[in-house]
Amino acid sequence: MTRDAARQLSYDFAMSLDERAFFTDRQESRPGKYTCPKCHRTNEYSVRWVRRVKKDRLPPGADDGDKARFAKLRDYLLRLDEDVVCKTCGKKFEIPSQHSLIFADQFEGLPNDEELEREINAAAEGTLEPPEKPANPASPPRRPSGWK
Repeated sequence: MTRDAARQLSYDFAMSLDERAFFTDRQESRPGKYTCPKCHRTNEYSVRWVRRVKKDRLPPGADDGDKARFAKLRDYLLRLDEDVVCKTCGKKFEIPSQHSLIFADQFEGLPNDEELEREINAAAEGTLEPPEKPANPASPPRRPSGWK
């Protein structure tokens, strides 16, 4: 096969684009509460994430398969840190892996911690009162047991 034929063959079979061509990456740090498995204390740790935001248009050189894939993509966060060091005992422990990827639309509608605390405090100060317990019925008189 000649060099020109190989070049023409590579043009005929266009490769699909890499995922990084569809997103812009931005690193950020987010707080997270984790419990140390050694000392069982819960602390707040700063964890590094990469936020991948979908670009507003397709990159040049995209084929039909890339267009279909681009239509289905969503913004997401990918956790970079695998483990943290406990602030209490100093031991390194692994962050639970079920929270390593989060889609951005999953947490946009949720209230943040400050709003949640405000709502809880407002409810505690409001009309929420513990229900009254019914009075115990009078117990019947005790009969003597008959022995001394």
